[in-house]
Amino acid sequence: MPNGPMEGVDESTWMDVIQKMDEVYSQLIHDEIELEKKNTELEQSQQFIFSVLAAMSDVLLVCNERGVIEETNAALCELVGRNDAELRGTSIYDLLADTQSTERARTVLDNLNPPRRGEGLELNLLDAQRQSVPVDANCTPRVAASGRRVGTVFVARPTAEIKRAYHELRAAHDALKRAQQQLLHSEKMASLGRLVAGVAHELNNPISFVLGNAHALSRYCERLRRYLAAVHASEPAEQLDALRRKLRIDNLLGDLPSLIEGTLEGAQRTADIVNGLKRFSAMDPQARGPVNLNEVIERAIHWVRKGVAPGFEVKWQPGEPCNVTGSAGQLQQVLMNLLQNALDAATGVGRAHPVVWIDTDAGNTHLQLRLRDNGPGIAPEHLSHIFDPFFTTKPVGQGTGLGLSISYGIVEQHGGVLSARNHPEGGAEFLLELPLARTPPEPVRTNRGSGTFGAVVMESLYKTNT
Repeated sequence: MPNGPMEGVDESTWMDVIQKMDEVYSQLIHDEIELEKKNTELEQSQQFIFSVLAAMSDVLLVCNERGVIEETNAALCELVGRNDAELRGTSIYDLLADTQSTERARTVLDNLNPPRRGEGLELNLLDAQRQSVPVDANCTPRVAASGRRVGTVFVARPTAEIKRAYHELRAAHDALKRAQQQLLHSEKMASLGRLVAGVAHELNNPISFVLGNAHALSRYCERLRRYLAAVHASEPAEQLDALRRKLRIDNLLGDLPSLIEGTLEGAQRTADIVNGLKRFSAMDPQARGPVNLNEVIERAIHWVRKGVAPGFEVKWQPGEPCNVTGSAGQLQQVLMNLLQNALDAATGVGRAHPVVWIDTDAGNTHLQLRLRDNGPGIAPEHLSHIFDPFFTTKPVGQGTGLGLSISYGIVEQHGGVLSARNHPEGGAEFLLELPLARTPPEPVRTNRGSGTFGAVVMESLYKTNT
């Protein structure tokens, strides 16, 4: 019998073969375990990517270089009313609502050298009801490992809600600005209302003076008419002399210049009062220009004194002109609020002689005004709330708590700062800092001492009614 092919193989050889087979089998088992592990990690990564895509509120669309859709997300499917399977393999151009959007998308896809950071464009997509939906899209090129462009990624956000929210926000902002302006004007008119009694007295004097002079001029005109009628009738000289003495024509002619001058002065005083009230009560939020703060302080003191506080003392020396940039009417409102608060604080503690100190100090770019009273000062717990809206320490019915808050806002709009503290010598002190003006204000034009009675009265009436 011939020997078999395995005859002559010793036992050690068989042991080597079996050991190699065990090693190969062990390696196969290890590779299989690693493969399962990698497969699990891949599935987890894929699931993570799918969950991220599904959670995106923005629309995601991935297409190849020809515009054929390869990947979508849930937001896009919900917007267009089609599932992922229906969208895959279709053209991106089928989702666009108009030719302008098609041309924009085609320009992006046909660009051979697109920026790596992408580019933005506005597109109109067709939703589930075949209605146009505006979206703001960012288009980023998709590049393979070789560096060749293989498609484009579109990430878009519908802008209809954003635009609607923007318009609502803008309308709310405009309404807030109108309400703020109305509140500012209401507080200003409330301050003006406190001056009515003083203004009525202030206007009564020059008007009464003008009326008295007008009645005298009327009587003089009648006497002149009688005398001129006699002159034109060629009366004898003796009769004309007698009539001249009877009508006191010489005295009349001597009184006319002073009557006319007094009438002009009274009319001008009335016009000045009306102009001062107009300047304070006018709604001029946009009026900005050089303002002499000394004149503003003088007007504020004048009107507060003409109102409810005629007996207070102001220690202030105007000095050199202090020209700041701002609105004269609004700055006057601030000064009147500060003065009124200082007087309320001083008189609230029963002081028979309220005093207010005003000092100004001009630097290189800003001017600082310090206003101090001889009141009790501000309580420490109130210092941090003194400019809060509706905060007041006055009794109910005596204050709205808006004066200082509005003053703070006005100064802030002027690029300045308004602060409060207690003075070391007692009383409250308010610090007002405003930017200096580069050019001096224009001089105020007046007609005092010139012109005719009719011109001054007509100009006064014009200013009153405009």
